[in-house]
Amino acid sequence: MNRPNRLSLAPARRFYSLIAVLPAALAAGAVQAAEQQPAAALPSTSGSIFTMLLGLIAVLALMVGIAWLFKRSGLAPNAGGNAVAKIIGGVSVGTRERVIVVEVADQWIVVGVAPGRVNTLATMPRQEHVAATTPTASANFASWLKQTIDKRNGSS
Repeated sequence: MNRPNRLSLAPARRFYSLIAVLPAALAAGAVQAAEQQPAAALPSTSGSIFTMLLGLIAVLALMVGIAWLFKRSGLAPNAGGNAVAKIIGGVSVGTRERVIVVEVADQWIVVGVAPGRVNTLATMPRQEHVAATTPTASANFASWLKQTIDKRNGSS
């Protein structure tokens, strides 16, 4: 079973601990500022609510910005790293139709994908993944796919 690397989670933990401490630090600063002001010079209620909402929006925007930065820089842990199914490859056979090879466990499943439909075309044992395909390989795949579809439809 794949375990996440502890070193890769360290930046995310620092980020979440910073976010947890930030509101407490801001609240402590607000309490100190309130203690230093004389009682007669307290601001109006509407002004303090506006200031509080502005601060809240600023903190939320800062959190979103930092999360976006973590995602763009690759420091955030990858959620899809341990997926059950993995797409090996695919080819477009029409404007909105595709044939995709999906690896599940030790088996490859050839799937036809169209708007609103996903059909299993064939299954085969897992094979060695070839990085660059040759034209003869694609011609062989095309003939194999045609034979498989003809077999499935009952025509020979």
